[in-house]
Amino acid sequence: MRETVAQATRTAVPGGPATTRIERPRGTPVVRTLAETLWFPVALFLGFLFCFAPALHAPQPHHAKVVVAGPASAARVDAALRRQHPGGFDVTAVADGQEARRSVLGREAVAGFAGGGGHPVLYVAKANGMSLEQALVKAFTALDADGGRRLEVEDVAPTVGKDLMGTTVVYFGIAWSVPGYLLATTLLRAVTFNRRRKLLTIAGAAALLSVVGFLVGVGLGYLPFTPGALGVAFLLTTAVATFASGLAPFAKQFFPALGMGLFIVVSIPTSGGVAPAPLLPTPFQWVHAVMPLANAVDALRGILYFDGAGVLGPVLVLCAWIAAGVALLGLDAWLRSRRAARGDAEVEPDDVAEPPLDDPSLEVPTPTALPIHRHHFGEPVPMLRGTVHDAERRPVRHAAVTVMDTGGRQLVRTTTNERGEYAVTGLPEGYLTIVASSSAREPVVHQRLLRSGAVISADFALRGRTGAKSR
Repeated sequence: MRETVAQATRTAVPGGPATTRIERPRGTPVVRTLAETLWFPVALFLGFLFCFAPALHAPQPHHAKVVVAGPASAARVDAALRRQHPGGFDVTAVADGQEARRSVLGREAVAGFAGGGGHPVLYVAKANGMSLEQALVKAFTALDADGGRRLEVEDVAPTVGKDLMGTTVVYFGIAWSVPGYLLATTLLRAVTFNRRRKLLTIAGAAALLSVVGFLVGVGLGYLPFTPGALGVAFLLTTAVATFASGLAPFAKQFFPALGMGLFIVVSIPTSGGVAPAPLLPTPFQWVHAVMPLANAVDALRGILYFDGAGVLGPVLVLCAWIAAGVALLGLDAWLRSRRAARGDAEVEPDDVAEPPLDDPSLEVPTPTALPIHRHHFGEPVPMLRGTVHDAERRPVRHAAVTVMDTGGRQLVRTTTNERGEYAVTGLPEGYLTIVASSSAREPVVHQRLLRSGAVISADFALRGRTGAKSR
């Protein structure tokens, strides 16, 4: 991250104008520099290490819900499964085989078993993921609960022909989720957008991504044509983008780590893709129950393959993420309005462009004062320039010019030359507060909006302290 202050002092050049020289803090500890440089990649490394590997290295059932036809058969199957797979299955008895089948279609269980009749039948749903189906078939085949008879497997929710693994919805979910986080990141740079415009942008982008993704999936044969999936896709992108936008002002420089941690590092392994939720270790199942991507995948599976069964809960979770994001945006607006009131603001903060949080995921140059002379090709170009003069329009030399961000953090400080001129480069886009001061004169404050590729000016007229008033 950028150093907070770059101090500038005047250097006199015999026979020429005054220039500025940057004095950076000396003796910055190597350990601190390394920590500031490495904390983000190290945090991501640890996140990947302790999320992906523990969740996915050995998928096996953990409290997978199965139903068995008949109380006596259920007790026998339960005892056998407890011996072979301790903690792997939660067995419930139902009346008969048809009830077991309906339980799987209704998503009340991931498998149903009926041991009576000619052959034992296992009801599964490939739409829940082939890896889960294979684990269930393996467990019940080894069970040999009915004297070695051949196990018959019936898939009650088959996927489309090109979704052989039952995981395509996960990849489309990722395609709708990760851009939501990136959208929130890029909106940090939209310095002329207030909160309403940002929310409208999120809604518009979410609608576009949901329609395009759904049409591509159907056109390629990866998804069945079920328009209800559009609503889930829209909610997923909106939930991620809205919550990330609300989180950014509070997370500040830690926003990239928190955003990527939530919506990539934690979200993807618990989404139900490589390992469906019943194959995840129990702590990761708890995470699965609250993450937006995981709930969107559950809702998509319910809409596409289970006639809407089990969709309401995941949809409510997605709506809760949106509500939380809106609440964070509202809290940030309230805090800003309180700060503006203390500063005797004359307008409602939400009616003007929102002073942006610097996007901490994008690198920007270090703010630097420039010498005042004719700039040649290859030299830094000023982003802010101006003059400081007194009430009689005479230049004020050696006047201090301080540039701060919206949080009051000093970005750079310089002094004017013999002609009262100054110049600065390497500033972040967004609102800047510029203060000019000199001894025996009232300081003057200007605020400017710096956009990409622009050069802004700020000229100051300093008046004497006696009976003077700053503008």
